[in-house]
Amino acid sequence: MAAEEYRWTGKPLKIGELEAEVPIIQGGMGVGISRSSLAGAVAKEGGVGIISTAQIGYDEDGFEEDQAGCNRLAIRRHLARAKEIACGNGLIGVNIMVALKHYKEHVKEAVAAGADVIISGAGLPMKLPELVGETCRTKIAPIVSSKRATQLILKMWDHHYKRTADFIVIEGPKAGGHLGFSDEQLKDVGAIDFDGEVQQIIACKKAYEEKFEREIPVIVAGGIYDGKDICHALELGADGVQIASRFVATEECDASEAYKQAYIQAKNEDIEIIKSPVGMPGRALRNAFLERIKGSKQSVLKCYNCLEKCNPAKVPYCITKALIDAVKGDVKNGLIFCGANTGRIHEMTTVHQLMQELIAETAV
Repeated sequence: MAAEEYRWTGKPLKIGELEAEVPIIQGGMGVGISRSSLAGAVAKEGGVGIISTAQIGYDEDGFEEDQAGCNRLAIRRHLARAKEIACGNGLIGVNIMVALKHYKEHVKEAVAAGADVIISGAGLPMKLPELVGETCRTKIAPIVSSKRATQLILKMWDHHYKRTADFIVIEGPKAGGHLGFSDEQLKDVGAIDFDGEVQQIIACKKAYEEKFEREIPVIVAGGIYDGKDICHALELGADGVQIASRFVATEECDASEAYKQAYIQAKNEDIEIIKSPVGMPGRALRNAFLERIKGSKQSVLKCYNCLEKCNPAKVPYCITKALIDAVKGDVKNGLIFCGANTGRIHEMTTVHQLMQELIAETAV
């Protein structure tokens, strides 16, 4: 990187009365990959830092006995710490999976702790407006992958709660973690007209902008790697982008050094689509753990109360244990979610350097 510092010269990301100078949202990554260190650093650079609440308290004292309590405590603690790191810049929010057993509690805890935004996916967040309340400052966004899902959510929120989304995150088939696409679709990602879907969703939300007399920014996620990708999303009509995988190989990322090195050393052929206990396909790095679960079911010796619809007696493995093992550094025996472009990541950087690189590339 040259010594020259770059500033975003395009439109900032405006979500209601809130504003982030740089329209880049750092995607939420659980378990423990994006917590306060990463989210705070991204916000400090003028972006939107996102903390994943999925088993966020995995390293709190007493977690083995009280996962729910430790997670609530960690949500408060990490939101407060991220805001301290951000020094008043950018925005700080959370990603809360609808599939979580304690989804309602996580939403209410995040609101009470002063989260600027809540992004919610891994299911349809139909009751999210009810959980945050009518007068809440916290802005809410569903994660969608299709026009159909967008229409369903916006119509339901309008009908039941007389409100609409504050912004929308559209996640494409190249994203990491759990994916809102079928196994058949993911066999040929190139055949999916994601650009067309983005444009249809942008057209779909205009009716709700008119009805509620407010702008509903659209954020494009999944496979966003560099400034060229950001420019393409903006040209489609999006207001910003969400990037996750690239932030893993930063000094500020909350994962272990071994986890970060797994990303840096990964090649394209190391990435595969798996079946998660959540019931959705997911994208992850191939390792000894994935090879084992292909051959046989892994006995679940302890339930960590993470997923609403999980039956420990029937799932092929415990996703909480697999993700905790990975984030702590056991990258051979843990589950490592990743995006489709992870094979392009070859070196460690800092959040500042990465944000500067993305801003400079976008300006060009």
